[in-house]
Amino acid sequence: MSTGHVLMGLLAAGGRHGYDLKKAHDERFVGARPLAFGQVYATLERLQKKGFIEAVEIERVDGPDRTVYRLTDAGRADLAAWVGDVEPPAPFVANPFATKATIALLVGDADLASRYLRKQRAAHLDRMREYTRVKTDPSTPMSEVLAADYAIAHLDADLRWLETALDRITALHHPLTTESDDIS
Repeated sequence: MSTGHVLMGLLAAGGRHGYDLKKAHDERFVGARPLAFGQVYATLERLQKKGFIEAVEIERVDGPDRTVYRLTDAGRADLAAWVGDVEPPAPFVANPFATKATIALLVGDADLASRYLRKQRAAHLDRMREYTRVKTDPSTPMSEVLAADYAIAHLDADLRWLETALDRITALHHPLTTESDDIS
C-alpha cells in the first residue's frame, strides 16, 4: 500500500490538514494499521515536493496551526494512474503456519504439529465470526463491510490450507494399514 496514494485519495474529496487525514484514514480503513502522525506529515511533505498536493491555507486553532492541503491536477493524474495499476500477485508468500508445522515435524512431533494447526484453525474461525458480525450489522459503513469481506476471504484460504495440512500430517503420522499388514 502506498501511504501517499491513500492520503491523496482522502484529499480527492477536498482539502484537509494532517490531523484530519490521519483520523479519516484510521476510520475509513479500520482493518489497516493506524497511521502515525509522523508518517502522515512526512508523507505530506514528500507529496508537496512532488507537486501532487499544495498547501492552501493555515487554520489557526487552540493548539498548533494546521496546514490545509489539497490535491493538485498532477496529484489527481498520479492517483488515477495508481488506482488503475494492477497489483501483481506476490511471488513469495510468507506462511507462518507452515513454518511452525514444519518445525514441529522436523523435531519429530507430528502430534505437536497437529495440535498447533487445530488451535490455529480455532483462532481463525473465531476471527471469521467477528468479521461476520461486523459485516452483517446494518450500521456498519460500506468500507468496513468490504474490509471484512476481504479479511474473511483470506481467513477462508488459510482455513483451507490448515485443513489440507492437518489431513497430510494425519496421513503421515497414522498411515493406512495395507492388506499385507492385516495378514501378519
